[in-house]
Amino acid sequence: MAQAAGSVWTDDRLEQLKSLWSKGLSITQIGQEIGVSRNAVVGKVHRMGLPKRQSPIMRAEKAPAPQPVNPVNAMTFQEWDRSKCCWPIGDPKSDDFRFCGERASEGRPYCAHHCAMAYTTTRESNAS
Repeated sequence: MAQAAGSVWTDDRLEQLKSLWSKGLSITQIGQEIGVSRNAVVGKVHRMGLPKRQSPIMRAEKAPAPQPVNPVNAMTFQEWDRSKCCWPIGDPKSDDFRFCGERASEGRPYCAHHCAMAYTTTRESNAS
């Protein structure tokens, strides 16, 4: 894909870029089709002012809404120990700021509910 900077965007490639963009192809697919890098496509689309599109990355389902604080388990910083969930609840500047206080999951700082909210990816998905 190494080409002289001046020869990358011919009139034909510009028309092809507009057409492929309007068809909804991904940036990578457009680059492969035209024979330029993905970054070249991104830059040219931006400079041409082509309409923005929704990201093709699928959004994960929204995390469940936080459960109301169980006043029996909620704790202050002074009451916290490593066996308890330290998920913050409320505004740290307010007098009623607390931590969750449920039993923490093994090897984690949070209870199972808050771990599900805090850890949204797996090691396998980060390795790729």
